[in-house]
Amino acid sequence: MSSEAPTAPGPRQRVPGRYWRIAALSGMASYLDSGILVGVSVCLAIWATHYDLSVWALGSMSAILTVCIAIGSLFGGRLGDVFGRRLVYGFDIAFYALGAVVIVLAPNAVVLFIGIIIVGLAAGADLPTSLAVVSDAVPTWARGRLISFTQTMWTIGILVAIGLGLVTSKMGFVGTKIVIGQLAVVAIATWILRSRLKLEDHSAEQEQAVADTIGLEVPKGISLKNLLTRSVMIPMIATFGFYVLWGIAANTFGQFGTYFFVTVSGASQTLATGIGLAVVPLGIITSLVFVRFADSKWRDRIFFFAAALQIIAFLIGAISGGALLLAMLVFYILYNIVNTFAGEANYKVWSQLLFPPDTRGTAQGLTYSIARGVFAVVALFTPAILAWNPSFLLWGLVICIAGSSAIGAVIVRRLVPNAPAVVVAELEGGSGPSPISSVVPVVRVPRRQRAHSDH
Repeated sequence: MSSEAPTAPGPRQRVPGRYWRIAALSGMASYLDSGILVGVSVCLAIWATHYDLSVWALGSMSAILTVCIAIGSLFGGRLGDVFGRRLVYGFDIAFYALGAVVIVLAPNAVVLFIGIIIVGLAAGADLPTSLAVVSDAVPTWARGRLISFTQTMWTIGILVAIGLGLVTSKMGFVGTKIVIGQLAVVAIATWILRSRLKLEDHSAEQEQAVADTIGLEVPKGISLKNLLTRSVMIPMIATFGFYVLWGIAANTFGQFGTYFFVTVSGASQTLATGIGLAVVPLGIITSLVFVRFADSKWRDRIFFFAAALQIIAFLIGAISGGALLLAMLVFYILYNIVNTFAGEANYKVWSQLLFPPDTRGTAQGLTYSIARGVFAVVALFTPAILAWNPSFLLWGLVICIAGSSAIGAVIVRRLVPNAPAVVVAELEGGSGPSPISSVVPVVRVPRRQRAHSDH
């Protein structure tokens, strides 16, 4: 084996425009996901009047959407691995457009529910598939930036949905058609542009070659039994644990932040809504900063600092019991500044680095699906817990954030350094992709023999 040292990763290396196009078109899955979640919430009150919906019907609508996204994620990732990600990549976005059109044209509540089911399943299916497509189609050294850019698209989806909701708030039922209709238009445009993409596989053979050389167990093939191997199961459990605990806290304030500020902190509805809207641009800015560092050593170093501040933020809220508006404002602003650096963006990047190429969609689809199911169950009980004891809820969220941070630290310290994709990125360094024939000879075995040479 050659003693030649690979070039250090070059986080400032320019990513070619064609890869950003792939990331943007794949990121539309995140845009459409957040867009439909927020869009439905914006439209609920008007739909309730127009379709004569009961409170139970309204609650069922939100629950069904969340559950369908979870189910779509579970099966979408698997279908992409089995039948080809390019095929599913096109079909799921087309079905999303169909569902959005059904919602816009729905003559009654039954058809409205059918449209929501279609959109939910399609949105869920597109999420793990689109991320896997990015991982397959771009060089490993650029994967972090391009994967994390999808999180920026997710935040933009929220901003557009809320903005359209405000602009069309006086337009009644026609306004709901605009809010959901733009999602249909965007989905159709994305489907057309995706169908014209030329995708190449940059990662699978390189990662497998490196894994074979340094003795890592990376199962080949799409068999479900490959998910049960130690090298796949451990990252799955770790990334799921990180994401589900972080997501419980994030989802609670994502869905009930305005409600919390009004009912517990004593803010007016206008002020509470304004607070929620004001932090969205902040999320876009921080996500773009994360993209800047997503392929560098600073990504995981910043994680520790951000995770600590995130815990402090929730502690401020918990100590106040939620009743002090100023303390809750400090909590909410601090949390929204740092959560991008210790939250879902990390989960997306880590998942694409840690899961094997052949079952990458299946593995992330499974963790994402189960986590979304947990979020739905927690959301079901959140209003009741708030009415009973807001302080209990806040301290529970502190525990969730602390647990998520601890698991994230293990991922950073133990799992990420030994991932074949990370080794490939180190070898590619600042000079771009290397041929496989040159990857294997220069592989070194750092970090205590990569901690897995016993395989």
